Amino acid sequence: MPVSVRRLTIADVPVLRKLNALFGTAFDEPGTYTAEPPSDAYLQEFLAKQHIAALVALAGEEVVGGLVAYELEKFERERREFYIYDLAVAAQYRRQGIATALIEHLRDLATRRGAWTIYVQADYGDDPAIALYEKLGTREEVLHFDIATETPARVRALQDRDGDENRRSTDEEASRQ
Repeated sequence: MPVSVRRLTIADVPVLRKLNALFGTAFDEPGTYTAEPPSDAYLQEFLAKQHIAALVALAGEEVVGGLVAYELEKFERERREFYIYDLAVAAQYRRQGIATALIEHLRDLATRRGAWTIYVQADYGDDPAIALYEKLGTREEVLHFDIATETPARVRALQDRDGDENRRSTDEEASRQ
């Protein structure tokens, strides 16, 4: 069966849910992608954003691959770049050019949006992904860091600060009356 690639629209929430399930399976993280599904309204709002590109590869109605990329506006020059956040192809459809077709579709979109580059991260040991990205682009050696936002101490400090601001606001409002 031939495979087609297209960008999802706000009418494609059920397709995006299938893509999430595929990501969960492909990355062996089903809980991350399906345990707490967002509402339809949230996903429609997500898909409506021009700076988000959710692309799917379809074999008939079956989601066999996809990617989600984010457009970033730069400040040092008037230009943009795209970051591929997630990219996966179902196991039985790999090695058929689907990932390349998804990236090429994103490349066309990025060109139309005035982007100067697309970048993607690959994990050490993911040799098929690394080979694909080396075929399509230039390899750079960089480090990646995850910086947590919700440490217990930070949450307490923000709650205390927000509580103080709310009390001041209430006191100021009462004094005006």
